[in-house]
Amino acid sequence: MTFQLLWRSVAREPGRAWRLAAWSVAEVAPSFVVGLALAGAIDDGFGGGRPEVGLIWVGVLGLSWVVAAVGARQALLALAGIVEPFRERLIAGVVQDALVGARVEAAAVTRSNLQVEVARDAFATVLGVLRSFVFTLVSVVLGMAALMPEVLVLVLPPIAAGVALFLLSLPALARRQREFLVADERTTEVVTMAMGGLRDVVACGDEERTVALVGRRIDEQAAAARALARVTAVRTFSLGLGGWLPVMLVLGFAPGLGASPGVVVGVLAAVVQSLTPALGGLVEGLGVSGVRLVVTLERLLGNRPVEGPQRVMPPDVRVELSGVTFRYGPHADPVVAGLDLVVAEGEHLAVVGPSGIGKSTLAALITGLVRPDEGAVTVGGMAADRVDPAARVLIPQEAYVFRGTLWDNLTYLSVASAPRVDGAVDAIGARELVGRLGGYQAEIHAGLLTPGERQLLALVRAYLSPTRLTILDESTCHLDLAAEARAEQAFARRGGTLIVIAHRLTSALHARRILVMDGSTAVSGTHADLLRTSPLYADLAGQWGPDLEKVS
Repeated sequence: MTFQLLWRSVAREPGRAWRLAAWSVAEVAPSFVVGLALAGAIDDGFGGGRPEVGLIWVGVLGLSWVVAAVGARQALLALAGIVEPFRERLIAGVVQDALVGARVEAAAVTRSNLQVEVARDAFATVLGVLRSFVFTLVSVVLGMAALMPEVLVLVLPPIAAGVALFLLSLPALARRQREFLVADERTTEVVTMAMGGLRDVVACGDEERTVALVGRRIDEQAAAARALARVTAVRTFSLGLGGWLPVMLVLGFAPGLGASPGVVVGVLAAVVQSLTPALGGLVEGLGVSGVRLVVTLERLLGNRPVEGPQRVMPPDVRVELSGVTFRYGPHADPVVAGLDLVVAEGEHLAVVGPSGIGKSTLAALITGLVRPDEGAVTVGGMAADRVDPAARVLIPQEAYVFRGTLWDNLTYLSVASAPRVDGAVDAIGARELVGRLGGYQAEIHAGLLTPGERQLLALVRAYLSPTRLTILDESTCHLDLAAEARAEQAFARRGGTLIVIAHRLTSALHARRILVMDGSTAVSGTHADLLRTSPLYADLAGQWGPDLEKVS
């Protein structure tokens, strides 16, 4: 699975892969030229009494290095074009896995993101050293074949033997590396546990058993380190066999094959300057980064969270909370306490209350992003965290806009025709913004837009979605009163169930029913009823008096 993932990462970027190959040819130009240039400069040029010929060959070698410098830069850019999408796909997988459960553990996501960065760097190194070795080997072989084919018998067999020995050792190297990492984690775990409970250990007189336990873990780690060192020694031997034995063979036997001094120097230069460093990079890169890449990907792909219950589409979107209590931490005060609430299919509910009172937490409970500590939250009679995300849409205060076309941003939650998109844009009041951005095919990203403009686009996106339950969590806070009213009224006319976490009390006047949250209790009713029965709501209405008069 790991190697399939890596191969797909290269194959899905064929254009960049071909550019990488083309620029790699330019990068290894000196590997092809060096033997020919030195042999020509020595035998036909300076050694033959024609210094001008020698200077020409030196110039050719210098020019090849200029070509190589340009090729190296462009190859690096092409390599990044393959590696960065690989990283993005891994991060997307990590985030998706983290969201399988109802609660997201930030520490776990952070650790996984760090592992993604390790995998990205290792993948870049592995791809780079493989590319460098393959193209350098081909370039050197072609150069030697053009110079004196007979010397290939002195160079290729030891290189092939060294590479084969190294590749045969890779599975054992990966296994030993994995065992060492596991042993290291176990040692860290037991030492942390022992240090954390040191007072209890001493109080119970359990020092000897604790020392023995920690000692066993340390001995296991030391044994794993020794086993890893033994396999690593094979890597060093492989490098000596493939990188330096050809030098000895060329010095000892090339003159007997008829090689001139220039040819001997040229072949040695190609081996020492190009082939041996490329082989060393391959051995070091695969032996360290390659093993790290495989182990890291196994941990990322193999330690996925246990799948939660299967998501289902509810028969309707009637929302019901029964005795719901939720707190952020076992010792924290509840943000929502014993809440009972029913939002009927097709109802328009506004939720108001002071900042930090739990309104956004209520939205998270209804959408199943968090689970209640007590009580139950259902949508269509099913637990909210089991409801298919396609059944509801949540637009938060900080609206998300991704880099791409305006059309893609508006329609990625739906398959909408141009007339439908036009209708949604007009209903929400985003026509002027679409024109300013240059139409639906304009390329946009968050930096081009104000917070209010991002909210307009997110509202159009939600309006186009086929969901029947819409939760707007202060998603109009950056709009003016008129734009806010237009957007909320558009959703009310659209149909379905609409729950608005109100940033302004003016949103309450658009709703059929209002829920007032004050931390300890929650009451609901119409605007007129709450003015009589809820002192908190009456106080909020007094603060918003002039704006309420404008809306009403």
